[in-house]
Amino acid sequence: MLAGLWFGYFGFGLVAFSVAPLIKPMSEDFHLSRAAMGSVLGAWPLFYVAAAIPAGVLVDRFGLRRSLAAGIFLIAVSGLLRAVAVDYTTLFIAVGVFGLGGPFVSVGAPKLVNTWFSENERGLAMGIYMTGPGVGSIVTLATANSVLMPLLDSSWRLTMGAYAAVALLGGIVWLLLAREPGEARGTPQGSAATVASVLKAFPFLLRIGALQIILLIGFGSFLYSHGFSNWLPEILRSGGRSSAQAGFWATLPTAVGIVASLTIPRLATPARRIPILASLFMAGAVGPLLVSTNADAPLALGLILLGTRVAVIPIALLLLMDTPLVGPHNMGAASGLYFTFGQMGGVLGPLIMGVLADLTGGFASGLVMLAGLSIILLPLTLSLGVAKRKAAAAV
Repeated sequence: MLAGLWFGYFGFGLVAFSVAPLIKPMSEDFHLSRAAMGSVLGAWPLFYVAAAIPAGVLVDRFGLRRSLAAGIFLIAVSGLLRAVAVDYTTLFIAVGVFGLGGPFVSVGAPKLVNTWFSENERGLAMGIYMTGPGVGSIVTLATANSVLMPLLDSSWRLTMGAYAAVALLGGIVWLLLAREPGEARGTPQGSAATVASVLKAFPFLLRIGALQIILLIGFGSFLYSHGFSNWLPEILRSGGRSSAQAGFWATLPTAVGIVASLTIPRLATPARRIPILASLFMAGAVGPLLVSTNADAPLALGLILLGTRVAVIPIALLLLMDTPLVGPHNMGAASGLYFTFGQMGGVLGPLIMGVLADLTGGFASGLVMLAGLSIILLPLTLSLGVAKRKAAAAV
């Protein structure tokens, strides 16, 4: 199950990051400003916001195998539609379709971990599957301008199509490997919950104070990560590096993120989770300021610090899992809420970065904004411990 999920998430990373290294040729073809391109980059989080809660309902209702398969195939369709887009509108819609499929994978993944793994295995299992999109994004950033574009006659459309084909293959792998927990007994677990019972969980969950804080942290974290990662190749290119060089530099935080995904969640025992999360936000405050210097040594250190922030999502989800009153039966709904709030920030991040770049003629102001956002998230994180104790006392 974990291997099948990993392959699906690998395709997720390939397609999600496929626009970032190709912003220059795509912007030129469609005559788009940075602000307009920022809105395109934010299209799939916008669709995602609308789809995340229904995805949580459907994952709980129909089970992991069918739900995740639908999500992975929609991601592949998004890649194919990008390859044939003819103007801003069709490109926006093509990127947006990713936001219809992505929630099934994002919401289904923590439910899979919560269902199939014991409590002491979940941190490592979550860290392993989180390397999937990281490896996918590294492959995209490293190969788009240095391998596929030269190989495919400088066609960004064929390059997009190649990534979509790999995502489609990931969906096939998932279908071959996936099982439902009760399948051996002939009673698939996905059919146990009715749509009505899942929908009733949302108002109940929203009354939990600790969950409310986790949702706000998700909003800020996604705004930060989407704003930074989608524009990173262009930030580096605007500093004087070639498209190929920018692509390779942009793989550094993702490579660090893969190591962080495998190690930090495993170390994040219940007592350590909040301090580790606060430390990651401190790294997120320093990293953008170092990147803004554009000098090689500070840039490398800044990108390394930013790479550790990949562990924010798995730790936040682990905090979600052990929040009193959530439990495995509500995990699909709770994850749907988390990713809904998160992707609201994901919509704003690329857009704000693009608008600030147009207004100021560069990305320095956007990087300072990200550093400030990370500082704001620190006290919010520290308040989570008090909220979780109150929730536990109320049980």
